Amino acid sequence: MSARSLNWVKFGGLVALAFALGLLFAGLLDLPNRSAAQQQGRQAAAIASVPPPSIPAARPLQDLSEAFASVAEHVKPSVVYIRSQRQEHAARGRVPPGMERLFPNFKHPPDIEEGSGSGFIISADGYVLTNNHVVEGADQVTVRLLDNREFKAKVIGSDPNTDVAVLKIDAKGLPPLSLGNSDDSRVGEWVLAVGNPLGENLTFTVTQGIISAKGRALTGLPGRGQGSIQDFIQTDAAINPGNSGGPLVSVQGAVIGINSAIASETGFNVGYGFAIPINLARVVMTQIIETGRVHRAALGVAIDNVSINDAQYVGLPEISGVVVKDIPSSDSPARAAGIQPGDIIVSVDGKPVERVGQLQQVIGFRKPGDMVKVEIARKGGIRKVLNVRLQELSEPAQVASADENDDSTTAPTGAAMNRLGISVEPVTADVARQLQIPPVARGLVVTEVTPGGPAWDVGLLDDPQRGGPDVIVSIEGRAVRTDAELRGVLNQQKKGAIVSLQIYNPRTQTRRVERVRLNDAP
Repeated sequence: MSARSLNWVKFGGLVALAFALGLLFAGLLDLPNRSAAQQQGRQAAAIASVPPPSIPAARPLQDLSEAFASVAEHVKPSVVYIRSQRQEHAARGRVPPGMERLFPNFKHPPDIEEGSGSGFIISADGYVLTNNHVVEGADQVTVRLLDNREFKAKVIGSDPNTDVAVLKIDAKGLPPLSLGNSDDSRVGEWVLAVGNPLGENLTFTVTQGIISAKGRALTGLPGRGQGSIQDFIQTDAAINPGNSGGPLVSVQGAVIGINSAIASETGFNVGYGFAIPINLARVVMTQIIETGRVHRAALGVAIDNVSINDAQYVGLPEISGVVVKDIPSSDSPARAAGIQPGDIIVSVDGKPVERVGQLQQVIGFRKPGDMVKVEIARKGGIRKVLNVRLQELSEPAQVASADENDDSTTAPTGAAMNRLGISVEPVTADVARQLQIPPVARGLVVTEVTPGGPAWDVGLLDDPQRGGPDVIVSIEGRAVRTDAELRGVLNQQKKGAIVSLQIYNPRTQTRRVERVRLNDAP
């Protein structure tokens, strides 16, 4: 064999030996014997089969999550989406009647204003509860169910002062929600809000939160009149425009409120939502269904929540109750029974009264003509129980205009009353005529209120731009028409005394009582 052939044989042997050694090492290392695709499939199957962890401490959260989901499933079929339409006939572009054919280009179709909101079913035969502001002024109301069925709805009745409305659709076998007891609900309890925030694209949305507070009053709500009842449940469950009229429900699935308003500078949820207590709405709803309207009774008084000065003035141990700011009408049943401006109502029929909204509900939904026992507190620790026969709620009568023949000519003094923190001027004939102050409300016009002073703290007004000026009619029951008369009453008061002022406001033509803690004598 030639040398060249021998070299080739040696080389082949080395290759065979290397291959054999490679197989040996592969077996020792247990290298994969499948393709990459096969290996990926095996790993994916192994990941998918990993069971969820068992964490005992998380069990309460799982139970709460399950409770929320179960309540949502129960409530959603009873919630409805409401669309309202109202025609507005614009005056611009119009021509005199009968001339339309001569000016066809001036024809202007009516504008259609559309709105949307929420509601919920309260009876199997089609009654629906919602907010008054959702359907107010609507020419057409449409109700859509969770299963996408739609019905034309009839507005059975509404009450702007509680913002409650009742609708009726022609349907049977509907799933009504259970109405709970809002009085039993507690601050801190979990709640769910269900509704249709922001219109068509977010219908039947569920949010959760807690009851943040109860007995809230909101100022500046549109459409609320003199008899407005404000006793809202506050919640941090997300409520946005379109949620109005939807239910606020407990974790038992019972309705405790009707979502009605939000407090927000942007118009969207910032964590402060408000719901009408279902106990209040239930009374309104029942009257609307039975009679088509709401009958409200009244004491015939103007009221406000008690301040610390009010409570100390009459010797109450707690800052609780409702102060009578004024009795506007001469035929007021409260006046006839002996109630006076400045009295504090502490109970009705033996049940304590803590705030305005509570008193409004206790009195408002009694029948006109009913007799109630009203307990009042007065200066000196006096307590009296007076029998008051309730009257039909009505707007207060207008105060008579000023007597232009009054010849009061006392010159203004502008004297600074350091103990009250104000400057005043007597009501002259010219001032009375200008401000339309009636003779019975003549006194001292507040011309300046010292910032941070006693009168400033209780909201006495001097600026016409803010609704002023106020007129002080009397102090501690004594009429004051001159600087000297006011100083005489103030000089008789002890250090740190609280005095009762009767105030008249010409702009609103209303009276009120304010309690002021005086500065120390100069």
